[in-house]
Amino acid sequence: DTSQPRLSSLELYARMTFGSFSLRETDKMNPDERANLARAFRAAQEFAEHPHGWLVLSGAYGCGKTHLAASIGNYNRSRGLAPIFRSVPDLLDHLRSTFSPSSTVTYDEIFEEVRSARLLILDDLDTQNASPWAREKLYQIINHRYVARLPTVITSSLPTDDLDPRIRTRILDQTRCVVFPLSVPSY
Repeated sequence: DTSQPRLSSLELYARMTFGSFSLRETDKMNPDERANLARAFRAAQEFAEHPHGWLVLSGAYGCGKTHLAASIGNYNRSRGLAPIFRSVPDLLDHLRSTFSPSSTVTYDEIFEEVRSARLLILDDLDTQNASPWAREKLYQIINHRYVARLPTVITSSLPTDDLDPRIRTRILDQTRCVVFPLSVPSY
């Protein structure tokens, strides 16, 4: 319907809550898929309540990863925490734009804000086509958060084996990170 105003990404993410997440009770899914979705929902709720370590939600496009990640962010925002939620492609574009002479913020300001956020949510960590500069910036952000033990949520449609090896080693550290694969069909 073109008569409705278009919502920005931030407005769309703001509408993604645990209350608006569908467990798809009426969808045609097998019992294992239904159970997987319910476990992912519970894992996201538990992380939202106690954001420690990392939660990585992986799975095919359209399976609910972004909705769960945004729900974690919105829940924490409602509790007074100011999480940063960024899609990785948008974050990289924003970082690049700071090099423009007309930029009102500096690269260092944005980079430090993201690196040190009390809760960072990175959506769509799919870096297979990223430039060397982009891969390096992502690694610097992720490595800083890993060393500093800062709560982080990551979504990715890539299998962990396809991630940059330096990032993969951080994500596969089971002492700090829970990788939750969603094995459900697209909405």
